[in-house]
Amino acid sequence: MFLGFNASEPVGDYVAGPNHILPTGGTARFFSPLGVSDFVKRIQFVTYSKAALKREEKAITKLARVEGLEGHARAVEARFKD
Repeated sequence: MFLGFNASEPVGDYVAGPNHILPTGGTARFFSPLGVSDFVKRIQFVTYSKAALKREEKAITKLARVEGLEGHARAVEARFKD
């Protein structure tokens, strides 16, 4: 958004920094304009204690097998073998 008389589109396009490229086809209703964050790789980290994994073991292995992902189920089970 350009706020105020002096904040015109050319200011945004050339010197102020924000990118003026907007989503097309009506998607601007739920997507933001292209910006710096679109070019930054984000990484999510997951940590889980052994006790927490043990509590969820049956649910995880059951879901994995229902989806046909036997390797996923075994990966969890392997963490509890001697």
